[in-house]
Amino acid sequence: MARRPLMGEPLPLDLVNTRWPEGGVTLDEFDDPVALDAWLREHGLPSAGSARYLEPLRTARAAIRRSLDEGVDDEVNAVLEHGTLRLSLQDGDPAEHVNLDDESWHPAWLAARAYLDLLATAPPDRLRHCAGTGCVLWFLDTSRNGRRRWCSMTGCGNRAKVNAHYARTRQ
Repeated sequence: MARRPLMGEPLPLDLVNTRWPEGGVTLDEFDDPVALDAWLREHGLPSAGSARYLEPLRTARAAIRRSLDEGVDDEVNAVLEHGTLRLSLQDGDPAEHVNLDDESWHPAWLAARAYLDLLATAPPDRLRHCAGTGCVLWFLDTSRNGRRRWCSMTGCGNRAKVNAHYARTRQ
C-alpha cells in the first residue's frame, strides 16, 4: 500500500492530496480499500462499509481540487446539495445535525463543509499549491513568516534547491 507523500493537512486538503503522481503514474490512496478505511478513521469519519463512500469521496475530491485550481464553485456546491445542516441547543450547548439525502455522502459532505470552513478561516494566501515542478499537492502554510513554497523540504524543496544550484554552477 503506497502512502501519500503529504499527510496531516486539514481534511479538504488531505482529501485532495489522496491522489498524486509518482514514478510516472498517478496513485490513488482510495484504490486500496484498506487505505480508504484507514483514511476515513484517521479523520474521525464513518468507516463501516467504507466502499459505499468511495464514489462520493472521489466526487468531492475532484470538486475541491477544481475549486482550488480553477476557482470553480459549482461542483463543491453540488456535493453540498446532498445535505443540510440544522443547528440546535442541547443541554445549553450548540449542536449541529447533518441531514443527508443519502448516507453514502456523509464523509464527502463533511469534507466539502470543512473546505468552506477552511476558506472562511484561513488567510487566502496561505492555501498553497506546491511550487515543485509537476507536484499536485496542496497545503495550508502555517509557517510563521508565511513563505512556505513546497509540500515538503525533503522532497520538492530539496529538488528545487538542487536544480537551482546546478543551474548556478553550470553558468
